[in-house]
Amino acid sequence: MKWLACGTLGAKLKRRIMMSVRGLMNKERVTRGVTVGHIMTADVVTVEMDDTLHSVREIFDNTCFHHLLVVNDKRLLGVISDGDLLKALSPHLGTAAETLRDLASLNKRVHQIMSRNPVTLSSSASVYDAVSVFNEEKISCIPVVDDGLVIQGILSWRDILKALEKKCKQ
Repeated sequence: MKWLACGTLGAKLKRRIMMSVRGLMNKERVTRGVTVGHIMTADVVTVEMDDTLHSVREIFDNTCFHHLLVVNDKRLLGVISDGDLLKALSPHLGTAAETLRDLASLNKRVHQIMSRNPVTLSSSASVYDAVSVFNEEKISCIPVVDDGLVIQGILSWRDILKALEKKCKQ
């Protein structure tokens, strides 16, 4: 499918990369003064619980995002990934074998497949803390929120790798 064309890595490979990054990171030298707020993606695309998977698929088809945050009144309720969507949709969509039942899978709602109560961090958390979360949890993004669960951004392991590369070049 088109929305997977942006490139994805397997979960095991992601964990190995993040463990390697953690090993490379001298907490005092590389991450000094760098917080999650410095490297997160602040422009976040959100969906609501009652949005259809058709609308989620449209977003993934037209962007290179891999995660959407599920909100109600700007407060975080969950996360939906391109992998969640892939599992929920019929593999026959867009093929000669497509049936009405396959098309009906696009009418499911976000709340039916989203991951609830995601692990979050504050923007003041250290990058080292974020690496630890990625290593301990089986997740590929961390929503960044304030104390009221209002979204401030999103952090992926790619954001950490970009920041590490930038810091090491200095």
